[in-house]
Amino acid sequence: MSPSNEKTPSLLARIKAKLQNTGSKTKQNFQTSKKTSTTEKKEKISISTKIKNIKLPKINLTPKKKETKPHVKQEKGSFSTKIKLAFSSKKKTEPAQTTEKVGFFTKIKGIKLSLGTKKKKPEIATTLSATPKSLPKGVKIVERYPLYEPFSQVVIVQDPTTGEHKYILDELQLDPLEKGVYDRILEILLAEIESPKEEILDPRKFFAEEAKKIVDKYRISLGWLPDVSWYKILYHAERDLVGFGKIDPLMRDPNIEDISCDGVNKPVYVWHRNYESIETSLQFPDDETLDNLVVKLVHMAGKHVSSAFPIVDASLPGKHRLAVAYRREITPFGTAFTIRKFREDPYSIIDLINIGTFSEEMAAYFWICLESRASIMVLGGTAAGKTTALNALACLIKPGSKIITIEETAELNLPHENWVSLIARQSYGLGGSGVGEVTLFDLVKTSMRHRPDIMIVGEVRGQEAYVLFQALATGHGGMCTMHAENLDSAVKRLTQKPMDISPAYIPLMNIVLSVRRVHLIKNNERKAFRRVITVNEIEDYEKYRAPSRWNPAKDVHEINFDESTLLSSIAERQGISKATLLEELGRRRDVLHWMRERNIRSYKDVAAIIAEYYA
Repeated sequence: MSPSNEKTPSLLARIKAKLQNTGSKTKQNFQTSKKTSTTEKKEKISISTKIKNIKLPKINLTPKKKETKPHVKQEKGSFSTKIKLAFSSKKKTEPAQTTEKVGFFTKIKGIKLSLGTKKKKPEIATTLSATPKSLPKGVKIVERYPLYEPFSQVVIVQDPTTGEHKYILDELQLDPLEKGVYDRILEILLAEIESPKEEILDPRKFFAEEAKKIVDKYRISLGWLPDVSWYKILYHAERDLVGFGKIDPLMRDPNIEDISCDGVNKPVYVWHRNYESIETSLQFPDDETLDNLVVKLVHMAGKHVSSAFPIVDASLPGKHRLAVAYRREITPFGTAFTIRKFREDPYSIIDLINIGTFSEEMAAYFWICLESRASIMVLGGTAAGKTTALNALACLIKPGSKIITIEETAELNLPHENWVSLIARQSYGLGGSGVGEVTLFDLVKTSMRHRPDIMIVGEVRGQEAYVLFQALATGHGGMCTMHAENLDSAVKRLTQKPMDISPAYIPLMNIVLSVRRVHLIKNNERKAFRRVITVNEIEDYEKYRAPSRWNPAKDVHEINFDESTLLSSIAERQGISKATLLEELGRRRDVLHWMRERNIRSYKDVAAIIAEYYA
């Protein structure tokens, strides 16, 4: 056969053709994949757009608090022309505030006011119901406010038939599954949490951090639970282990002054600042539950209680006063206890002026008298506000003065740096042995060696009164409180045993003011208020002058400083006329009024302004 006319392609031509075919296929595949990815991308964009366009219902289960802004009045009067705006012209974020003033202050510079920052609470997807299940039928809800969001809140209700109020405690409870995990986690926490090697300032914070670590460690082995349940479990664990147990929510309420339990199956009562003594929804169903709580409280105070020694008077963490009658040894209803709460942010003199206990002129009068080391005694019955008034007046003492306070339990809280607080101590021995006991009498005697400018005795009722009057005779300033309804009954107590003060020493107490709890009708409601009824100056034994009296019909303090012999003697010692001293009193009244207009009420802020007055 003859060979074909077609030329056989060379090897190079065949390789080139193969590469061209492969390149075209790759290009096609790339274009195809590019189209596919573009299509997928468009689909993804359209899907995400659709998801964004879906409007989900917004669920906000946490009730929003209404923001309340302090009411600031417009400046008026001569005082406003002397003092320019101090705090309103500055931004809220500035830590220091500066004010120029003509007259009293040359400058108010760098005064930091407390802004009251709130602690962050855990965000939980559930909260308390608006109407608690334990709410009695047919009652009217008067007030509702949170204690520890979102775990506990308070609902104050009123019975329309009797008009009585009740304190309903609404707290998140554990369901049966959570209760089982809670019991197991308590055992683990008690076994694994180690005591801190050094003293800690905040036991709750330390416990919360350690408990979270242990819970994370055993979370899987304890079974699946939602985050909400774990928050609830940790809240109850903190409440029962490092808190005050079932009464912990009551201890968090700043409106409560006293908490008292009278026995088993009896409601716990509280003294509320707005509603006085009211019943709560909290009860102890059996002796064991109540006894366990009381033993825990006594141990927190570092004391011992038993059937052999059933009476305990102690101080709880936070300076709260605890009184216990244990079991049925001395009370037929079972264990009883009373807690008088210590106020971390005490009432300032501005607070007491705002609620009508004092007037501006009266506060300025005490300011001048304390500057001259006048002695002051506050009289009143139980829960009349004696210690509150004493603490507010003590904040008017000139900065730099050496102050020594003497108390059985710590109740006074002063902003002064040069302040020594002395607390009486019970004996270490059992029964009435008295080993190591330090009484008020001992403290008043030893305080004389500290060279104080002013001695403040929380309450005089024994031999310490004799030593206090001896200190007044040596030229020291002094302040104290005493249980008495009026000046006449106070003088009778002072001159009888165990105080046994000589009538010749009675005039050493320059001023005696009587504080009383009164009931007034405000806004068609009968409410309780505290008022300074009289201010008496003691000239001699059974010889008094009253420069100030309270008029109950008008609810005003009627003041006549022409009756004041103390101001006359102060002016004479300073070498000025009484009229000049009264002008100074008016200027100090204007300073107090200026602070009221700008809502400067914290006791530390008030003390800072008073310190600048002397600068």
